[in-house]
Amino acid sequence: MSPTTTHTLALTAVPAALLVALLPPLTADAVPGTAARPALTWAPCAGTSATADARQECATLRVPMDHADPTGPQISLALSRIPAENPDSRHGVLLLIPGGPGGSSIDDPSGKGQKLPREIRDQYDLIGFAPRGLAPSTSVDCKLEPTDLAAAKLRPWPAPDGSIGRNMATAERLATACARNGGELIRHLDTRNNARDLDRVRAALGERKISAWAVSYGTYVGAVYSQMFPHRTDRIVLDSNDDPDPVRANRAWLAAHEQGVEDVFPHFAAWASKPGNPDRVAQTAAEVRPLFLRLAARLDREPIPWPGADAGELNGNVLRQTMLDSLYRPGRYPALAQLMRAARQGTVPPVPPAPPESVVQNVTAVGVGTLCNDVAWPTSPAVYEKGVADSRAEYPLTAGMPRNALPCAAWPHQPREAPVRITGRGPSNILLVQNRRDVATPLGGAWKLREAFGRRAVMVTVDSTGHHAYLAEGNACGDRTVSRFLATGARPDRDTYCPQDGTPASQAVRPTGR
Repeated sequence: MSPTTTHTLALTAVPAALLVALLPPLTADAVPGTAARPALTWAPCAGTSATADARQECATLRVPMDHADPTGPQISLALSRIPAENPDSRHGVLLLIPGGPGGSSIDDPSGKGQKLPREIRDQYDLIGFAPRGLAPSTSVDCKLEPTDLAAAKLRPWPAPDGSIGRNMATAERLATACARNGGELIRHLDTRNNARDLDRVRAALGERKISAWAVSYGTYVGAVYSQMFPHRTDRIVLDSNDDPDPVRANRAWLAAHEQGVEDVFPHFAAWASKPGNPDRVAQTAAEVRPLFLRLAARLDREPIPWPGADAGELNGNVLRQTMLDSLYRPGRYPALAQLMRAARQGTVPPVPPAPPESVVQNVTAVGVGTLCNDVAWPTSPAVYEKGVADSRAEYPLTAGMPRNALPCAAWPHQPREAPVRITGRGPSNILLVQNRRDVATPLGGAWKLREAFGRRAVMVTVDSTGHHAYLAEGNACGDRTVSRFLATGARPDRDTYCPQDGTPASQAVRPTGR
């Protein structure tokens, strides 16, 4: 998940939804009244980037906007693929499930898919897609005011004194805009429908089962798919895992940033105080945290004008948002250190590049719609006021943001269905991989998903820092374990710990903390 699309924003279900949850799911090729499997027409991808693999092809699949009404209005899903490199050893398809909600894997067959070992690329067609609502699939747009698209506003950072009046007003304004401008499609953005879409993709590809590599929010989609369609799963890798709390779901993901920041900030502090680092901000690691808190408090009182930046100024919450973004992976640490150095001197750095407004509008609409349709959020300001106050006292780095109100607090619609409860029902074919230090999906949430799956899953904990573990942080033990599973189906026979130095897992000791 990127910081702008990860766990930013979530609604109890009516009794009928509970009934739906108890019924056996309908697969894509078994929905009443559904025609035979649609043929996919693969062709060169339009608007291909200069770095795209020339072998990547694209296609469009029509799926129901409302899966309960399969003959009703249809929407388009954009798909991409690179076929297996050795057809003679082809095993099937590997679905690349993106984070978000609001992330896309349409470019992943050409991107991270090419990091996969050759033995995996030989066996699998690599399949990417843009989830429902996200361009170039049929897209949705809330038409928010540009001032509401600032990163430090989309994340509900409280006022310097901890009050949340402005956050509640923003939540109301954004929810109203999405209800007014999002059309019927925004009502049908949720994780259950994302999972149903994936089963339509499976059927259209002509596959009896699918394998998957899911990341971040995609791990929740992958888990829900594995629960709804267990007999359609082959080898499932869930990388950087969400807490599957069936009541709070997305609210739990936002709250996870409290512990995630606490887990990762010491790693940043050690880097930011290292001798010879051109972006060094302190002499010792112990000095970095109090320095950050002092700078944020000073910027709360005395913001620095920052013409061209999305917030127009460098204030305490902009610094905090930069901190959150930068802790996603060590390669982003310089951005936070440079902003801290500038703030200490009373200056600002060059304005960082921003994505096109149309992209931010689309990603935000998909994120808001998906999270707010999945579960019901409290609507009472008092709930958020208490949560923010408690959070600020216990987790000062995140200043109460993880327990604050999002547009879901003012969402005008109730969820159509209950959240999926993850259980151990189904084949034992799931491998979780998780960094010990992950700002967005901390280790504790991954253990909750592991425990929910029971005998279905095994987890590999990697002693690395960053959001995304497999083929991301250079841990040979973790990468080797996941690659072997995808290539052969062989998993460790128990939960495994991979130390930082890449020592084989069999020689390692699993950490006791969760």
